[in-house]
Amino acid sequence: MKLFLKISLLFLFFFSLTTKAQDMSTGFAHLEKGEFAKAEVFFSNILKEYPKNKTARLCYARAIGLNDQADKALDHFIQLKKEYPGDLEIELNYAESLLWNKKYTEAKAFYTTLVEKNPTNFVAHLGFANTLSNLKEYPEALLNVNKALELSPGNSGALISRKYIKLGYAYQNVNEKKFDNAATFYDEILIDFPLDKETLMNKANMYLITKEIEKGKEVYNLLAPGHPNIALNGLSLLEHINKKEKKALELATQSLEKAVHITDEPLQKQTKERYVQALIWNKKYKEAAIIIDNLKIEYPNENWVLALAATLAIYKSDFPDSISYYEQILVNDSKSFDGNLGIANAHKASGEISKAYQAANTTLEIFKDQGDALNFIKKIKEDFTPYVEEKLSYSFDNGNNTAVASKTLVSVPLSTKWTVNATYQYRQTENTVTNVGAKSNDFLLGAAYQLHPKINYTFEAGVNSANSTTVNYTQVLINTFFKMKPFKLQDLEVGYKREMQNFNSDLIDKEIATNNYYLNYNLSTNFNFGWFTQYFFTSQTDNNERNLLFTSFYYNFMSNPVLKGGLNYQYIAFKDRVPADYFSPKRFNAVELFLEILKDENGIEAKSWFYHANVASGYQFKESDAKEWTYRVQAKLGYKFSDRLLANVYGLRSNIASTSASGFTFNEFGLRLKWKLNSEPIFKLR
Repeated sequence: MKLFLKISLLFLFFFSLTTKAQDMSTGFAHLEKGEFAKAEVFFSNILKEYPKNKTARLCYARAIGLNDQADKALDHFIQLKKEYPGDLEIELNYAESLLWNKKYTEAKAFYTTLVEKNPTNFVAHLGFANTLSNLKEYPEALLNVNKALELSPGNSGALISRKYIKLGYAYQNVNEKKFDNAATFYDEILIDFPLDKETLMNKANMYLITKEIEKGKEVYNLLAPGHPNIALNGLSLLEHINKKEKKALELATQSLEKAVHITDEPLQKQTKERYVQALIWNKKYKEAAIIIDNLKIEYPNENWVLALAATLAIYKSDFPDSISYYEQILVNDSKSFDGNLGIANAHKASGEISKAYQAANTTLEIFKDQGDALNFIKKIKEDFTPYVEEKLSYSFDNGNNTAVASKTLVSVPLSTKWTVNATYQYRQTENTVTNVGAKSNDFLLGAAYQLHPKINYTFEAGVNSANSTTVNYTQVLINTFFKMKPFKLQDLEVGYKREMQNFNSDLIDKEIATNNYYLNYNLSTNFNFGWFTQYFFTSQTDNNERNLLFTSFYYNFMSNPVLKGGLNYQYIAFKDRVPADYFSPKRFNAVELFLEILKDENGIEAKSWFYHANVASGYQFKESDAKEWTYRVQAKLGYKFSDRLLANVYGLRSNIASTSASGFTFNEFGLRLKWKLNSEPIFKLR
């Protein structure tokens, strides 16, 4: 931009000079063509013969200034200004040389006086506008460039200056999330320069940030006739943002095919990059890995290739490899955006929260107010902000049992490793036929600690207080468990839980405490299949014992929203049958097919809906009884009102025996509220 403006100014500065010094026309031509080295030699030779010639000295200073010797040029103009005080031509060149030396504050002060003395001078107003633009004082810059255009209507140099001032102003508005203002500036530029590539690209990038898919498509389609690869690459990214990964790959493939005919190497690289990214988005990891390996040979140690390798590693949950690639990017370029924010994401995925936070802050130090980095830090802070959660429910079954319950949880993170919490649960049950009722109150206090990025430990202890018409007692409650990631794509939870049986009034009366030793294990894969297994061994205070095994083999059809389905199997065996007291078969088996859809509340923006639905059906086999058809339906619908408040309603209905007893149908409906108590963590993230 600056080079174009400087060359444009030369036509104006030297138009008058050429009428006085025709013998210097060759030198003027060199300057106008941007041949600054030749101009430097030419005017240097003139000065050997005419060392005091003002025009030659001025032209020589411009030549060296525009030939990467800005400091020397400034010295020359300072000397000329002393020798010719008040000479407007020298003052204009001196002011411009301040810009070459990035002395914008000094230039602003000088131009302020210059335009006051010469209010009708086009060059002064244009130079002042460019100075203010470099200082990001865009409103004043626009005033001056518009004044220049009043003095010289339609001047191409001034129009180009105004274009870049508006681009800068629009970029500032985008960073400040004033997107409507930015769009206005882009539209104004496009009036002056219809279908301007640079402006359309900036406008399209804004719609990528705002995720306005259709508007983004409109802009890229305008770019398509003259710049098909740029358009296809952008449209592919838009489809990715819109969660249409297959379409994204289709467009990236088209772009790759067209790239064979282009000679623009940066655009070729961008096209190859988008294609590999689209393969990764579609979980075509083997194909992506082969291309990345070839790119490493073709473009050794280039950051864009390393970034692709790092991205693939993150998608495959190879977090240490991803971190290594990002570290290499930062060795090559410590100010790389991909390197700094990429390693932040990799550290967060690895459970290294402090390192992730530091890397994101480094990104913001380099790229002030960068939206992705700001959102990253915002989400980290949300994860460690105190919150209260309230759940209210009403349940009933065809055994005439009803229950009203409430559960209040308060969680307060004290650091990225320590969290304390308190839970209170109240449950009131009644049998509407016998009119027998009971109440129970649970109080728990606990803490969770991150022992290692892949190991978390939680311990909770409290009391259960229950009373009915026949009993009144207090029992100890304990809940303690480890959550681990033993290997990539694997989650393991091992724990112990002591709780009281409080499903209905009869069970509360019997004062049965259960000691549950359990294990939850989930195995994910990079090819959409998964396997979840749960095992419980329970010893009870009535001397009974229970073994429970649940396993689920599933397939992920979609990732956003999550859509998966599969096969569930459940096995239950009690040591003793006590059917008069509770469902306790010697042998129970259930097999069902299920389908589940989920839009997670943690992955959405404020003012958005979230939901979860699960439908299952199959057969259950109780000891030697005939098989029975079973079903289970549960659903949740919620709304995220703000970053701090969300709510959902839910309901479930099931006739599977393990819920209550054979032949029972169980129903529950409820409301849940979650409110973050602060806008930020109560501790200082480091």
